[in-house]
Amino acid sequence: MYQLGLATPYWLIVLMWVGRIVVLVAICSLLAWLGIRALDALTPEIKERERIGESPLATGLFIAGFFILVGLVIHGAATAYTAVGTSPLGFIFDFRTWGLVAISFAISLLIGLALLRIVDKLTPKIPFLNITKNPNAVGIYVFGYLIFFGLILHAALTTPL
Repeated sequence: MYQLGLATPYWLIVLMWVGRIVVLVAICSLLAWLGIRALDALTPEIKERERIGESPLATGLFIAGFFILVGLVIHGAATAYTAVGTSPLGFIFDFRTWGLVAISFAISLLIGLALLRIVDKLTPKIPFLNITKNPNAVGIYVFGYLIFFGLILHAALTTPL
């Protein structure tokens, strides 16, 4: 006889959904931290992490950017397409989504830095490295990167592949 309604209890579906969000936020937070470390390595003249700590405003901007990134990741994870009928562990530990997030991380970092270099060269009267003179300017720079990265991750999480 055919069953009417869901084959999986509702509470288990909600628990799987929350678990997926928690895992994806943890992974994306780690990638954001790696992204800041990569910015330090790829733009050695800026010293992002050191300069941000010199100003409470820059620190606040960094934290705000991080919260926006996490909000975008939570929204992306909550609204992401998911395979119905998979096992609870397969639902939470979706390696296809993780791979897409990892690729998006690498691409966003490379594209972001390449565009930064190109725009810097195309606008010689705007010296981009002047941001190193003020920790608040560095905080705004990293704030923008975190939002950029959050949008990239959101797109990766909601792509219907």
